[in-house]
Amino acid sequence: MTRRDTFRLIAGGLAMSHAAAQQPAAPAMLTRPIPSSGEKLPVIGMGTWQTFDVADPAPLEEVLKVFSELGGKLLDSSPMYGKSEQVAGDLIGKLGLREKLFIATKVWTKGKAEGIAQMESSMKKLRAKPIDLMQVHNLVDVGTHLDTLRGWKKDGTVRYLGVTHYTASQHEAVAKLVASETLDFLQINYSLGEREAEEKLLPLAKDRSVAVIVNRPFAGGELFKKLREKPLPAWAKEIDCDSWAQIMLKFVVSHPAITCAIPATSKVEHLRDNMKAGLGTMPDEAMRKRIAAEAV
Repeated sequence: MTRRDTFRLIAGGLAMSHAAAQQPAAPAMLTRPIPSSGEKLPVIGMGTWQTFDVADPAPLEEVLKVFSELGGKLLDSSPMYGKSEQVAGDLIGKLGLREKLFIATKVWTKGKAEGIAQMESSMKKLRAKPIDLMQVHNLVDVGTHLDTLRGWKKDGTVRYLGVTHYTASQHEAVAKLVASETLDFLQINYSLGEREAEEKLLPLAKDRSVAVIVNRPFAGGELFKKLREKPLPAWAKEIDCDSWAQIMLKFVVSHPAITCAIPATSKVEHLRDNMKAGLGTMPDEAMRKRIAAEAV
């Protein structure tokens, strides 16, 4: 190689570096602080119920990779989700994503020893010890497990603790716990089709400085069945939405008490659509009422 060739290669490399530097940065997803610490989480995360309970995890590798590339962070699982924890953990390890994700799972059993064994198993499957968030699922033996988790939080085995439920019929019991315990997180069902949490739970969580993760943001898919035949309203452009999924998710995460919503999907195209809900203009209160009226 001549000196001229060498200079051409160097010049070409510098030109490419300059061009890359001129490329506009990808828009950043909206984040919300965890009240107990100030640590920020992107408002769109991902659940693993059903979608990660698979024999062949290969298609999910791209889903998890794109989720992280688009700014996703909170990944939620549970020992009751079949193979989901193991599948998620294997993919996280393969892709080297542990440091980029906020990993949450749950304890769902009775008894102190049984709870400890299950939580240790979950952390091993997810390759996450310490784990970012451990939640008592559906309030099962909640006092026993919270006692364990308070100790684990002190010694650094878990970073945050919380409780979960997914039915409005248990909101009163959940509210009593939120009012009486010191929690970092509450995970609850909330959507355009399931708005009961607005009445008491969400204001209470905000008053108690508890972060809120939303499960069932599409009401288990029922909202899609209802809205898919409707054309997208013209006003969707005002909040930078080009799909019903984005409108539904923006309705959820625009509530001032909500920290993050966790829609589940096994399809990259659906993931990309969901993630757009964390970008652009969020609905104000007037727009939230307009969205709710459209969904009736």
